[in-house]
Amino acid sequence: MKMQRINADKPHRWKADIAASVDRFNQWFMDFAPDTFRSARVETTEHVRKALLATSNLRALNAATLKANPGVLPTLRMCTAPPLAVDRLVGLAGSSKNLVGRMEKGKLPTKMAATVLDTELTKICSILSRLLDRDIFPWLDNRKGPTDHERDRALTIVADRLCSAVANPIIRNAQEQRQLALIGDYLDQLGYRKQYHLSDKPLTDMEPGTYTFRLNVPVGRTRRVNIPIDVVIQPKKPRKDRLPIFIEAKSAGDFTNTNKRRKEEAAKIHQLQATYGDTVVFVLFLCGYFGSDYLGYEAAEGIDWVWEHRIDDLKQLGL
Repeated sequence: MKMQRINADKPHRWKADIAASVDRFNQWFMDFAPDTFRSARVETTEHVRKALLATSNLRALNAATLKANPGVLPTLRMCTAPPLAVDRLVGLAGSSKNLVGRMEKGKLPTKMAATVLDTELTKICSILSRLLDRDIFPWLDNRKGPTDHERDRALTIVADRLCSAVANPIIRNAQEQRQLALIGDYLDQLGYRKQYHLSDKPLTDMEPGTYTFRLNVPVGRTRRVNIPIDVVIQPKKPRKDRLPIFIEAKSAGDFTNTNKRRKEEAAKIHQLQATYGDTVVFVLFLCGYFGSDYLGYEAAEGIDWVWEHRIDDLKQLGL
């Protein structure tokens, strides 16, 4: 038998829960974000300073410079008008996506021939040089170096552009870690214990009364692949099929982004059901901006959820 639904079949409660969830996320954001943005601002300003120094204030934007300083690429993407996303730079330059991806991490490909590398870097430099925002870097149009005021102004503007790109993933990761810690603390209070489960062992062998985070769960009957699940719990009294409970921790700072990502969860539950049967219990743990459109879509896909502000609903999963 399938488990009784917790929230998916109660649309009369959605409006109040959405408001409470938004308030909870906003309070966390106000407490956490200012320090995050401040530290990110200090870090990104230093990145911009090093990039200007490495490129002689953008006058030495060439293959040799990028080869010696691959880590300046994220900053250089923010020096153009308009600022360039990674994929846009790859497309405009007709360059290797692997090369750009490695440079974004401060590295160069280890197996790329030197001549090919020089050609690729030259193409990247050509696009960057052509699109440099000369309103931010007025010294590029004369033979003089930047004044202290011009350099400080450029540092501030580019750091602002780079700051959001750096800080937003930090905020997402911190929120995810906070949600997992909250679930872990709750399970500990119920007498569960955290215990790693080897991915190559059957899920049905998971010890009762244990849980683990970020488990790669094998799915697929003919072609096996692993999908990551945030929280996997084996109840103290295992279910008849001995399958554990799967939970995905989800947070969002705006309504638009959730609607773009809603198909991800649907794909996961379909993969799990196709592999392990229709009795699979897969629920979302939600905090933030999840509107009625998102909830209605997930409910139609057979997905239930527990709100972070009502964490005690987890007990209804048979814990």
